[in-house]
Amino acid sequence: MIKIVTIIGARPQIIKAAALSRAIKNKYSGQIKEIIVHTGQHYDANMSQVFFDELGIPMPDHNLNVGSGGHGNQTATMITGIEDILLKEKPNGIVLYGDTNSTLAGALAAIKIHVPIIHIEAGLRSYNKAMPEEINRIMCDHVSSFLFSPTKTGVTNLIKEGFNVRNIPPFNANNPKVYHCGDVMYDNSLYFSEVAESKTTILAKLKLQKNNFILATIHRNNNTDEPKRLNALFKTLNDISKENKLDVVLPLHPRTAKLLETNLTKELYADVRANIQFKITEPASFLEMVALEKNCKLVMTDSGGVQKEAFYFEKTCVILRPETEWVELVENDVAIIADANEEKIKKAFEILSTKKDLKFPKLYGDGNAAEFICGEIIKYLL
Repeated sequence: MIKIVTIIGARPQIIKAAALSRAIKNKYSGQIKEIIVHTGQHYDANMSQVFFDELGIPMPDHNLNVGSGGHGNQTATMITGIEDILLKEKPNGIVLYGDTNSTLAGALAAIKIHVPIIHIEAGLRSYNKAMPEEINRIMCDHVSSFLFSPTKTGVTNLIKEGFNVRNIPPFNANNPKVYHCGDVMYDNSLYFSEVAESKTTILAKLKLQKNNFILATIHRNNNTDEPKRLNALFKTLNDISKENKLDVVLPLHPRTAKLLETNLTKELYADVRANIQFKITEPASFLEMVALEKNCKLVMTDSGGVQKEAFYFEKTCVILRPETEWVELVENDVAIIADANEEKIKKAFEILSTKKDLKFPKLYGDGNAAEFICGEIIKYLL
């Protein structure tokens, strides 16, 4: 029996972990034992607990309850906690997702005591080291033994950084194995899309009409913490809503909610609040987000995960960042990078909301990425 420790700490990781946990439960329960560690990086119940309940993820075996804090303090606390757990559990490997501080902490804790690292979502690059996430993903990749990339672009990025895709076993941090495996989030989207609308009432609750509203998310620090950018984003969303008589739905991250009154001008804050078609809501659960993504007209987001989810449901996307890791979306002309530029956002909205010749090829696998990953773990860690 292989024992793996899975590290999760933020909403996207909890959701991604559902795919692997489901594959283990349904097909590999006799071969893989999964120990789940929740770092507590997202400590708000709406951003964490609801996903365990809704997606049927096993409850964590360990919870570090780290909470918020500066990057150094948060990461250091997690390293200490994760190292203690690894020494106690003695796993065959540690599974890390994406690019959060929990990912970095897990990587540093594991590599120092020679626990093989399995990095899911390896190879993604924004080529912007001002982003904390970019540092986290690079550091994790370069100490991993098994790198599972959801895209061909991710594999190409790793090759550029010196990884050899022809390595032969045994695999370790000095001789890692690189895979193009597809995306576990695509697994989840396929699995949960059928039940999302029947199990949620968010469309009715917000009085939304199918294909007649914009779904927006804003959560990245450089957007929420910089008043100039936050004002530009909210002004543009508000203008588009009013000019097109279109609902804008914005499930609001707890951090952003706290910053609206202080970082928006009084005039803009009042104007947004007065617009009945600008629907600012509490954080949406995963199934609520699936329902919103399936039924919206268009997505505007600074979230990497939501960019992809829009693509899964064949929705166009305006990217509210200066770059994206998911370059395939832009190359396929179904997403446009607009950053926090009012003119670019409005132009992107105009282009994407009227574009007819849209194509959504199968860029992210066949919906069986998690099963493939489990099979490889068994093959090389047993």
